[in-house]
Amino acid sequence: MAVLKVTFTKTNRDKLAQVLWVLNWVSVVTGVTLFSLGLFLKVEIVKRRELMSKEIVSVPNMLIFVGLTACAINFLGGKICYDCVDTTKFLRWKLLMLPYIICTFFFTFCILVGALMCYSMRNDLEESLFLGLRDAMRYYKDTDMPGRCYIKRTMDMLQMQFQCCGNEGYRDWFHIQWISNRYLDMTDSGVAERLRSNVEGKYLIDGVPFSCCGLHSPRPCIQHQITNNSAHYNYEYQKEELNLNRRGCRQALLEHYTQIMQSIGLIVLIIWLFEVSVLTGVRYLQTAMENVLRLGDPDSESDGWLLENSIADTARYNFNIIKNLGKCYQVDDDPNIDVPSTSQQAQENVPVKQIPVAQ
Repeated sequence: MAVLKVTFTKTNRDKLAQVLWVLNWVSVVTGVTLFSLGLFLKVEIVKRRELMSKEIVSVPNMLIFVGLTACAINFLGGKICYDCVDTTKFLRWKLLMLPYIICTFFFTFCILVGALMCYSMRNDLEESLFLGLRDAMRYYKDTDMPGRCYIKRTMDMLQMQFQCCGNEGYRDWFHIQWISNRYLDMTDSGVAERLRSNVEGKYLIDGVPFSCCGLHSPRPCIQHQITNNSAHYNYEYQKEELNLNRRGCRQALLEHYTQIMQSIGLIVLIIWLFEVSVLTGVRYLQTAMENVLRLGDPDSESDGWLLENSIADTARYNFNIIKNLGKCYQVDDDPNIDVPSTSQQAQENVPVKQIPVAQ
């Protein structure tokens, strides 16, 4: 029994073909949209690649590939649906229709995978940002070292743009040396004492870079001796909330990328639903046109369906096809493989003539 069978008149078939032609061209636009979203996400990730331990480019590459494939598939689908108005033109596409529908089905599945990847990217991105920001803070002082001279500028711009500080928070700067030795007065007793007091010989202070200062602070920025209340007038370290950015940069970047990926994922899901509806219409058009050819009357009514048989019967039929294809390569199961042919038996029954030996 056919699944979701619908009866179409010639007028209904023509209208369905025309509507699907328009929808396929709309799908070409959605393909361009997918490509643009993937490209935008990739640019956003590449812009801050120095702050990541590894580039998470699987999702944007997936969207770019799916977008380009959508343009090609839907362009072909528009041509097929346009020709399906005429029965004679449909004959040119009859053998190609089923492979086209199968390919489009797997393509829509790829769109769904791309949408789900947008929501599952958070964990990998969080780990990459944590390790990348940790290394960037370590290299903050290496302004004269090739390959790291722009890390300071990158971190400062990040902390000012996102109003964040450190990896998890401003206290992260207390545990690393972010001031280069070239700017330290080694003859100063205080500097020498700090270097000797640390096991690794680092100059650690309770201070942060200027870019950690809050833009909305009512007082001048206090970036040195942050934990020393007596070093500043009318200052209480435990109560001062507006002087420094309290939010960590990892959390700020993670929220930024999560918002982008959730928006992209929602758009991709809408595109997936649209593509599924177009694929359903193409399937109805294909089966209806094939039944018209069987009837032999282009003006007659014809039935269209999603599946010719029930879901269980269709699955069993396809499984048997795959199973039989696998048996084609099993030569050892041939019962006649060890049975000699008639010509071989005749050759074996021929007596061997002995060649006389010269005396």
